Amino acid sequence: MSEPPLDRDGSHGGRAAAIFSRLRAGNPQPTTELEYATPFQLLIAVILSAQATDRSVNLATRRLFVDAPTPQEMLALGESGLTPYINRIGLWQGKARNVIATCRQLLARHAGELPRQRAELEALPGVGRKTANVVLNTAFGEPTIAVDTHIFRLANRTGLAPGKTPLAVEHELLRVVPPEFRRSAHHWLLLHGRYVCKARQPECWRCGIADLCDYPEKGSAAPGGARR
Repeated sequence: MSEPPLDRDGSHGGRAAAIFSRLRAGNPQPTTELEYATPFQLLIAVILSAQATDRSVNLATRRLFVDAPTPQEMLALGESGLTPYINRIGLWQGKARNVIATCRQLLARHAGELPRQRAELEALPGVGRKTANVVLNTAFGEPTIAVDTHIFRLANRTGLAPGKTPLAVEHELLRVVPPEFRRSAHHWLLLHGRYVCKARQPECWRCGIADLCDYPEKGSAAPGGARR
């Protein structure tokens, strides 16, 4: 079966469709590596994950979400009560303030329920566009694409959706990614950037989309730095 033509217009027959067809074949049902049971818990995990690994967040939230699974119970902890759960995560002081303030606002303005509108999500303390996109996509199934450092790097390195800012990359991805792939595009790109198209040494020798990528150093990105 031949691949679609390698155009750059984002059409269903183009490079974007070929890239996401291959990523889907390798991982048909991608999802976040953060552990959560409710949309609220996902929001808290994403807030905690800024400049931290998913592994470190999961280690913290496994205990936290058992002891304080709801906004009411987490607010009751207060910042001092929340601290022992999260103080091994980077920037934990600011995150503790934001988490408690977010719980308070959810209870005061949304009856403890997570809003499904972007503006209301972004009005919560510690929630920016990227976090709102993750929640809208992962918790509520919206075809949003959150641009983190992995996706920003991958979009520019491959030439799939170049842009100088995360917002510019997001808009370009929404333009070029065919509709059938948008629901899971964030997860495919993030996981590929995290485990294959790494920041310091992309593992092009085992990349399933290397021939669809514009990265000029593909030939030197082989095991041990040897040129292929």
